[in-house]
Amino acid sequence: MGLGAILGENARVSAISLDGVAKHWGETRAVDSISFAVEPGAFVALLGPSGCGKSTTLRLIAGLDTPTTGTISIGGRDVTHEAPARRGISMVFQSYALFPHLTVAQNIVFGLEVRKVTPADREARLKRVAELLGLGALLGRKPSQLSGGQQQRVALGRAIIAEASVCLMDEPLSNLDAQLRGEMRREIRTLQRRLGMTMVYVTHDQTEAMTMADRIVLMRGGKIEQNGTPEELYERPATAFAASFIGAPPMNLLHLPGRDGQVGIRPEDLRLSSDGLAAVVESVEYLGADSLVAAKAGPQEILVRVPGHATVKAGDAVRVAWETHHEHRFDNLGGRQQ
Repeated sequence: MGLGAILGENARVSAISLDGVAKHWGETRAVDSISFAVEPGAFVALLGPSGCGKSTTLRLIAGLDTPTTGTISIGGRDVTHEAPARRGISMVFQSYALFPHLTVAQNIVFGLEVRKVTPADREARLKRVAELLGLGALLGRKPSQLSGGQQQRVALGRAIIAEASVCLMDEPLSNLDAQLRGEMRREIRTLQRRLGMTMVYVTHDQTEAMTMADRIVLMRGGKIEQNGTPEELYERPATAFAASFIGAPPMNLLHLPGRDGQVGIRPEDLRLSSDGLAAVVESVEYLGADSLVAAKAGPQEILVRVPGHATVKAGDAVRVAWETHHEHRFDNLGGRQQ
């Protein structure tokens, strides 16, 4: 099925840009003068810890909040002060917000009925979306009769049927169990690529951002800490915060004698050796393909990922070594040293 048949002609003009956007409530700066652009058809994740401003940023793009300062454009058009309904977007929330008294079909087409889309067009769109999401056999059920994953598909269907070129998602998988989250990550990413939608996806889960996004906007304290591809954030973190937030487990940040600032080394780039930094093993987690050894070098905690089953145990004295080309160096203010 062609892209135009699914999303309509608007798919060719989707793009988002924020220029100096801020949102203040009194002295609180929830979003503090941020700027970034989303290319047409891109999947961009807004990532960061709770309270960093990522959901507020999404609400500003959606028009649910108005910026204190700055400009928001969608498809090259200034929408800073336009109502959500005039922005040409669809949205999927953390709570699926399904009407419990309506069937799956009625939930999916509800927005089209509000916008007075003709019954024939509604039926045609519903058929396409149900086929796309595998919901054909569920159209007559009520939300209470669906699993969490099925409810999520209905919420996606409601967003897709609007044929908006921009889709905003706010922590859409946080209510699902770990296995289902993994499945839905792949489904959403495949769907986004197939439809060519421009997608902005809010998450606090760096695994979601790393596995799904073309670009990640990492936020902290209302500001953008780093904006780049998943590979860039992982391999060349701009700050110590970015280094510690990206990666599972996160990068080790160490203060070493004779070195200013901090030295960062990924757990997989460390090895247990006969020489190197002296440490004492605190715990060993066997993960199957590898083991995670947690040790202490003086007051500093250090994580080492070793292949297979580790031969050390809690209380063992060990030494930890690494190659210097694996080091990431950060100054005393947490910025990357070149």
